[in-house]
Amino acid sequence: MSTYPIIDTWSNLFTPASMKKNYIENVEMAHIVKWWRMDDRTRGWTPQEFAKVLDAAGVSTAFVPVWQMRSWKFQAMLWDMQLEEVAEVMRADPKRYKGMFGINPFHKMEGVKALERAVKEHGFICAHLHHYGYGLRPDDKAFFPFYAKCVELDVPVMVQMGHSAEFMPSDVGRPIYLDDIALYFPDLKIIATHTGWPWVEEMIAMAWKHPNLYISTTAHSPKYWDKSLVHFLNSRGKGKVMFGTDFPVLTHAASIAEIDKLGLKEEARKALMHDTAVKVFKLD
Repeated sequence: MSTYPIIDTWSNLFTPASMKKNYIENVEMAHIVKWWRMDDRTRGWTPQEFAKVLDAAGVSTAFVPVWQMRSWKFQAMLWDMQLEEVAEVMRADPKRYKGMFGINPFHKMEGVKALERAVKEHGFICAHLHHYGYGLRPDDKAFFPFYAKCVELDVPVMVQMGHSAEFMPSDVGRPIYLDDIALYFPDLKIIATHTGWPWVEEMIAMAWKHPNLYISTTAHSPKYWDKSLVHFLNSRGKGKVMFGTDFPVLTHAASIAEIDKLGLKEEARKALMHDTAVKVFKLD
């Protein structure tokens, strides 16, 4: 068990209602549940029950996104979560659960205003972007008003990068598409998730180049992390990579046990599991 609290930078909404709607009964997601053998992880928990799951793994804080995922196949919303669903969990345990506002480019300036309300009125700590189903690269102009508002509010944006496990175009997840964003918005803190796989080297290059760009390890089991990523976070990239599960894709206890087998330097492990997220998200 760590001597410091672990922060999970992406853990999906775990309530029974959310798990049923977004995983079990969702036509496009149900096959992933079977494929990744997540049946036992999609039953659902109350905030109090899930807190015990996190405590058992030494995890103190979980970031929960308000998903705005569009189906590329059906051109309709695949996950259309409401802000209140996550806000309710946050109110149940404000220190434990931190909300991430979901960006929908079709909401345009109304969405930008909603982002501001989420941060100022509900205490959300960042914006969250899953752009694949919209068929847009993250450097598309449709997202720039959201990025500008994040800078104004001084909150990060978390962007899924790498391939898409859902039936959506993967090319829009190339890490190189973050290059112009980081240049245009030097004060915008960008967290690129899912290790950027299979373009891990490209992801590392972007994180090394830009002081405002970070990597999150969400959805990729530590035992399968690219060796270049492990070397990066254990050396010159210390402080540029942060831990995440994308629960229920990964479980907390198993992921942490695998990290303990990577042979990380203690200061690198602490940066990965705690310090980097605290700095970037300005946590207490």
